[in-house]
Amino acid sequence: MSAPAPTAIHRRVEALRAGRDPTLIARRPSGWLVLGDPQVIRGYCLLLPDPVVPDLNALAPRERAAFLADMAAAGDLLLGVLAATRINYAIFGNLEPALHAHLFPRRGDEPAGLVTAQPWAWDWQAAPAFDPARHGELLGRLRAAAAARG
Repeated sequence: MSAPAPTAIHRRVEALRAGRDPTLIARRPSGWLVLGDPQVIRGYCLLLPDPVVPDLNALAPRERAAFLADMAAAGDLLLGVLAATRINYAIFGNLEPALHAHLFPRRGDEPAGLVTAQPWAWDWQAAPAFDPARHGELLGRLRAAAAARG
């Protein structure tokens, strides 16, 4: 039986290991915190496990707890840096069958029709792609806050 094809998550983790992903916020005990691309909601991030596994249940209990703790800590980081009112967390793995967590910082100043909507109701096609010139200041603030937290 052949191994499953590498997913976008596998490729991104390889790029992070090689220092080639400009969206890197911080290396975490369980993996990598990166700025999402596109930035559908300002500050949208992903937590990617390292090593990559198919899903949360593929992790041993200690590694699973570390991933979930890193996810919550990333939420704390976003709450502090972006003055978000809450964080939406999502783990699906349907499109890319490898564990990854989406973190969406939500704020009260969002467009009226989207304040209570789930993030997939936003227009992902119109969202700005990650651009170091456009998102560098935000990335710098997140990196500095992550480094200060350890």
